[in-house]
This record gives sequence, structure tokens and C-alpha cells, in this order.
Amino acid sequence: MNASIERDYAFCEDVIRKNSKSFYRAFSALPRQKALSIFAIYAFCHKADDLADVQRDRRGLEAFQKTFESFKNGSTPDEPMWRALRHTAEHYPISLLPFDDMLTGQRMDLSFKQPSTQADLEDYCYYVAGSVGLMILPVLSKHHRLLEQNAVDLGKAMQLTNILRDVGEDLENKRVYIPREIQLLYGYSDEELCGQTVNHTFKQLWEYEARRSEFLYKKALMGLPLFDADSRLPVLLATVLYRQILTAVRDNRYDCFSKRAVVPRERQLLLYRQSTEVVRNLRCKPL
Repeated sequence: MNASIERDYAFCEDVIRKNSKSFYRAFSALPRQKALSIFAIYAFCHKADDLADVQRDRRGLEAFQKTFESFKNGSTPDEPMWRALRHTAEHYPISLLPFDDMLTGQRMDLSFKQPSTQADLEDYCYYVAGSVGLMILPVLSKHHRLLEQNAVDLGKAMQLTNILRDVGEDLENKRVYIPREIQLLYGYSDEELCGQTVNHTFKQLWEYEARRSEFLYKKALMGLPLFDADSRLPVLLATVLYRQILTAVRDNRYDCFSKRAVVPRERQLLLYRQSTEVVRNLRCKPL
């Protein structure tokens, strides 16, 4: 690898290091070229997410989509992220279709409305996160075609976890990701939601979505033996660390309005030791 492309990858690595410490720690354990490729894909996703979710820049996202169309046609913009992504595409059989799906998800965020049904929510979770699982999958497994549903399930599970962690933050941004049908099923009113009420009804509603997330985590991990040997630990570690966010919310007595759920350092270390043992034995036991 020449010095120029190393600098491009270093730019991408800096993006993930600053914006997602948990994923950076997990995927830094990969062989260097695999890790750098994951960082390049992450940088692409972060740029799109920043345009849609932070800047709320519809025109900027449209311009980004047009640049990506040129990229798909063989043109490589003279920017570090695009050059690193091209290098990644030349080394791994990544499909560009999930990249388009992820951008569709960002456009959904720009035109956000509360999901009507659970199916609507999970469609959204696919576009913003399940697609990302498909984007990075060919880097992590030679058997990627056999693992596509596992990758989608993992991405959806992680996005549901994000939603359950960030109920209060999303509410401040006038977004409610809990489906209307689920809200009505459990009888949790808009007034209670706006009042940030944590009662038995809210806990039931929250646990409904948490159980769905945990089921998807379990489904995803059934494919762990089909990941490359050098990728199993990072994949498992990223999964169990993210899943523990749900436990952290429970430890906060379901207050996801005023408290940010964080997995304690000592629990992270325990999960690392447990994950290492699971991978060593090549068995995917629930942790």
C-alpha cells in the first residue's frame, strides 16, 4: 500500500475513532487491511448520516448521491474517503446496492414521520442499518452470500437498540420511532410520552421492542462460524457490546429520557473475555 492511500485510510480511521469508539475498538482487532476497509465504509456512512441527521441538508444529500452515482460508474472523486472506498472495492467483492439502500434510509430520515406499524419500523431499520451490515459483510467473510440475512438481522437489532437508548434525545428532535400501533397496543399516550413518563406501560412497550432486538441478535449470531476466523471476535464483540446497551437502560430503570445508557468498563472487559472464549471454542453460545 503506497503512502497516499495510507493517508486516505488514516482520514477514514480518524472519522470512526472520533464518532464511534465502540465500533472502532471492536473492528481495530481485524487484520489491518480489513480494518481499514471497514473504516472507509464507515466514513461513507457517517458523511451521509451527517448530511441527513445533523445538517438536515437535503441538497447536500442529493449532491452526495450524485457523486456516488459517478463513483459507481468508475469515477473516483479526489477526496480521501472516496479514494479509500475505491481501494476497498478493488480488494473485496462489495456490492454497491446496499450503499444505495443506506442513502434511501437517510432520505427517509429527512422526511421523517412516526412509523405506523412494526413492519414500517423494521423496514426503516433495514435501510439505515441492515444495509450497512451488507456493506461490510464481504470484508468479513468469504461466505458472505450465505450470511446476508444474518448481517441484515444484526444491523436491524443494533438500530432498534439505538432507538430504545435514544427515546428522549429523539423526542427532543421531534421524532418518535416507536410504531404508532405499538404505542396504541400498550395504551401509552402522547401526553405521557411528551411528559417523559416512565411507568409500567412504558416499560412494557420498551420491552416489546427490546425482545425483538434481542431475538434478532440471536438470529444474527447463528452465522458466526461462517465468518472468517480472523473476523469472528470483532463481529461477536461488536454484537454483545451493543446488546448490553439494553441491559444498561434496564439498569437505569428504563429512564432513557434523561440518562444516557452506557456499558460500564468492567462489563466490557468481562464481555471481551467471554467472547474470546466463545470464539476459541467455535461455538456461538448466548452471552
